[in-house]
Amino acid sequence: MKRLVLASALATALASAAAAPFTVKVIGFNDFHGNLQSPGTFGINTTIPAAQRPAVGGAEFIAAAVARLKAQNPNHAVVGAGDFIGASPLVSALFFDEPAIEAMNHIGLEFNAVGNHEFDKGSGELRRLQNGGCKLTNGLPDPNSCKGLGSGAPGTFDGARFKWLAANVVETATGRTLLPPYGIKTFNGVKVAFIGMTLKGTPSIVTPTGVAGLVFDDEAATVNALVPKLRAQGIESIVVLVHQGGFQTSPNVGDINGCDGNLATANGPSDIANIVSRLDNAVDLVISGHTHAAYNCSAGTVDVRSAAGVVTRTPRPTGLPNKAGRLVPVTSASAFGRVLTDIDLTIDPATRNVVAVAATNRLVDRTDPVLVQAVETDPTVKRLVDGYAALASPLAGQVIGTIAAPLPNTANAAGEMPAGSLIADAQLQATQPASLGGAVAAFMNPGGVRSPGFTGAAYPYALTYGDAFTTQPFGNSLVTMTLTAQQLKDLLEQQFAGCLGQVGQRILQVSNGVKYTWRASAAPCAKVIDLTLTPTDVTVYPPVSTGVAEEVVRAGVVLNPAKTYRVTVNNFMATGGDGFTVLLGGTGVLGGAQDIDALIAYLSGGYKAPNVPYDPAHASLKRPRIVQVP
Repeated sequence: MKRLVLASALATALASAAAAPFTVKVIGFNDFHGNLQSPGTFGINTTIPAAQRPAVGGAEFIAAAVARLKAQNPNHAVVGAGDFIGASPLVSALFFDEPAIEAMNHIGLEFNAVGNHEFDKGSGELRRLQNGGCKLTNGLPDPNSCKGLGSGAPGTFDGARFKWLAANVVETATGRTLLPPYGIKTFNGVKVAFIGMTLKGTPSIVTPTGVAGLVFDDEAATVNALVPKLRAQGIESIVVLVHQGGFQTSPNVGDINGCDGNLATANGPSDIANIVSRLDNAVDLVISGHTHAAYNCSAGTVDVRSAAGVVTRTPRPTGLPNKAGRLVPVTSASAFGRVLTDIDLTIDPATRNVVAVAATNRLVDRTDPVLVQAVETDPTVKRLVDGYAALASPLAGQVIGTIAAPLPNTANAAGEMPAGSLIADAQLQATQPASLGGAVAAFMNPGGVRSPGFTGAAYPYALTYGDAFTTQPFGNSLVTMTLTAQQLKDLLEQQFAGCLGQVGQRILQVSNGVKYTWRASAAPCAKVIDLTLTPTDVTVYPPVSTGVAEEVVRAGVVLNPAKTYRVTVNNFMATGGDGFTVLLGGTGVLGGAQDIDALIAYLSGGYKAPNVPYDPAHASLKRPRIVQVP
């Protein structure tokens, strides 16, 4: 009898324990962009002096940080919110981002939403990266593919062991999603669903050939349609991984655990807030990305350190409101592997519901002694990174030119970037000869001008191929076409939201000889006041004007609408990328060199020692080229 009583008591205790809420640790990050090596220093907020910000990131330290978090709870999942490939540094991009995939396999990534950059090379290439196999060039294995440093054997590429999720990406030919819409992981008998997707606006920011045959559905509508299907499987715990985001708004100090302004914009809710506001009440957590911002809109407090070193602990919002008005936790982990989001989901096994969410953004601090020791103990990922760096170094280290001053990709009030002007000039030089296109002007989309990794170096600075590739990582080709003066005016007007279908402000970077003025207060499609083109030979150093300035637009009026001009853009823009659909009407289209080759030729041809360095302030460059008036 005593044994029966004891057995019954034990059974009751076990049942009670089984019914107790338990936690699942979700480890999230986003926008890795193939940054196998450290992207530099980063602080928990902008009040931290630059000299006190630790070096962060690097695949081997991400691996160590993820392992440390996983060790805290046997119930865990490692997830991403997209853009883990594309626009990558040379150490990954040279090998078709296979190194980034192999690194993520070793790190233990399980589910990853597709981002817009996952489509840079088209859906076929994305499937190859998912499933494995060598990249083919002209029908043969490309020599830079299948190095296999992180795969099963040299000469192979295993593909991603994690699953890319694409809930809102539908193939027009089949009506099915390109990749699985969600992944499921079971903890203590309770299923948790991870829905993954990218922003519906992906076609407007990706080369059209990259998204050919695909439809990108509304994010919130996609999630809401999946909720009944998940519930039919007994799933009540739902996490959304979405490649769309927002920014903390003023006043804020950019604290990685802040949510200042609830991510609102001057014109209303941010993109991510808009999505969340329409989500079914069944969604428990949203892990976001795309904007490269760090924020943590979840319950708790945040420590803000002032410039004087005073720490103030303030409450942070509990989330962003969904369509039922309930506040849903929303997170983002900056970019490039700088930050991981450490999230504890508390689940009630009786209802299978998430009953609490606790999230903290944590720096991947390369000076953390625990992480340093972990990397030394298990150098697997470090060996992978070092191996690919060694393979890329002969090309990456080649000096291609000298620059006299910083060339940031930050724009002035008018929208002009020093790095953008350089790139536009290089593209004009590559296509100015009659046999190569006869271009008189070149235009570069601002989103394609990436941040130079050499900012802050001593000057004059010997620019390397690796530096140039960091600024131009897309591998786009140049396209020269004929536009009328009216089309040229329309192209410049299409830089501004509300004109000819444009959804955002995207100030084009213009080449030497182009000068125009735009009025900020003017209505859409009426902002460009004047435009002049001055014949300029950029194939010589320094560039020289070869004629008088020609007025194309005066007081907002096109003087000779039918007159034609040869202009150069990249193939992304030429096919309507970034909303520049005016270019679809160009005629006499002629393909050209790759953008990176044009940049290298421009610098090495005229600004490589012993020649004088490239100086963005030199009078021959005629900057500023863009003028803004109120």
